[in-house]
Amino acid sequence: MTKTIKNQILKNLYNLKSFGYEYHESLDFFSTEVRNFKLPNNLNELKNSVEHCYLCELSKSRKNVLFAYGNSNSDIMFIGDEPSNSEDEMGIFYTGKSGELLSKMIENVLNVKKEDVYLTTLVKCKSSNTLNNSNIDTCNDYLLKQIELVNPKLIVALGERAYSYLLKNSFDFAQVRGKELNFNGISLITTFSPSFLLRNPSSKKDAYYDMLKIKNYMENIN
Repeated sequence: MTKTIKNQILKNLYNLKSFGYEYHESLDFFSTEVRNFKLPNNLNELKNSVEHCYLCELSKSRKNVLFAYGNSNSDIMFIGDEPSNSEDEMGIFYTGKSGELLSKMIENVLNVKKEDVYLTTLVKCKSSNTLNNSNIDTCNDYLLKQIELVNPKLIVALGERAYSYLLKNSFDFAQVRGKELNFNGISLITTFSPSFLLRNPSSKKDAYYDMLKIKNYMENIN
């Protein structure tokens, strides 16, 4: 059975269940066996798989799938938690106030074009309410495959949610923010998410210094 057929069957079964249909045996739509089917070793093919994914409820409310933006050969990879409302509406990253702020953080502090870095999120669809870990778990294989294929030298985790999920540790965000950490052998630095900075503009100065550390790291490895 091909991945496309499998995904279509899952979509149809999920839709039937949402209308109240019951099955003699419980069907686990988010089982490890389903989620861990072999993923392609090509970013374009991976993107196509993500765009036709119906493995979680986010697929029912999304307007667009946001796979990634930027240079897949970049040494630096930014990972946020989820697309913003504006990004979901437009189908492209860096839209809306949070997207504009992130663009300024990259271009004005790192002195590189936003097109020259690689940007993605923990989940590829906008949640209608509060993002939960089951949604992230379902999408995690796609993200891990992205990281494997892009193979960045540095990951920047945007916000406490992205940091906490990626590293799965109990260290307080305030204590590790701006420090070099390790994610599966790749250096990782975390800083505030743009959405947090819009709500808490007093933290922009700290975010600026975090970005300077990121800039310094990139200059030292190049």
